[in-house]
Amino acid sequence: MGETITFWVLAVVSVSAALGLVFSRKAVYSALMLGVVMLSLAVLYAVQDAPFLAAVQIIVYTGAVMMLFLFVLMLVGVDSADSLVETIKGQRLWATIAGLGFAALLALGTGNMVFAPAKGVGGAVQEAGGNVPALAQLIFTRHVFAFEITSALLITAALGAMVLAHRERVRPKATQRDLARARFTGPQPSPLPGPGTYALHNAIDMPALLPDGSVSSKSINRVLARHDQEDGVKPTDPAKAALVKQVIDKDVAVEEDVAATEAAHQEDAK
Repeated sequence: MGETITFWVLAVVSVSAALGLVFSRKAVYSALMLGVVMLSLAVLYAVQDAPFLAAVQIIVYTGAVMMLFLFVLMLVGVDSADSLVETIKGQRLWATIAGLGFAALLALGTGNMVFAPAKGVGGAVQEAGGNVPALAQLIFTRHVFAFEITSALLITAALGAMVLAHRERVRPKATQRDLARARFTGPQPSPLPGPGTYALHNAIDMPALLPDGSVSSKSINRVLARHDQEDGVKPTDPAKAALVKQVIDKDVAVEEDVAATEAAHQEDAK
């Protein structure tokens, strides 16, 4: 009874996570949904008296492969303005063909499960002499081709991560002399003032004061300023309030420009 309840609960969770993995528009959400599917499979393996498969599912796939996906996401960079423009022609056609092939395989597997006599994992493991020998026999005899294809897929994913993370250098690397010259010829030769400098309070939410006593706009924390505006917290100092409003308006203008550019790209793609 407990095994049946566990199966139906995890079946709903894994199928829902798989649908979220496919239809999610953000790569981070897809990676999290994939982790849920892998953990559900590990629990199902453990319930079916396959502890070795459950351990491999958690250590290898959930631990190593998921870390590879997250490593790629961190290198490539993901934000709220992901581009939805397709750069590979014909990918929808090939994705449809692959989906139909997968549906055919799923139908064959379901038919084999329904019409073939049930043997059970415990009986198969006992007949082969243990969980590990049974798994080794299946991997290196019946499923050796699928196993090698999976290995090639993982190697391809690693190479793809290297290609995506690679950046071509379009100009020679700047030396220390070039960096120093650019710094002193620019508008700000000295380091930017940090929060709390010449301030009455040593806190990050306090802007820096210049030697003449005025507030430096470059030391205003934009994240805290946006949160203060959303929470309705207004600075008591009129000069600081004006600078905070100026910083927030600048950030809003930049976000609107990014949104307009993204919308233009989508219109051109259509």
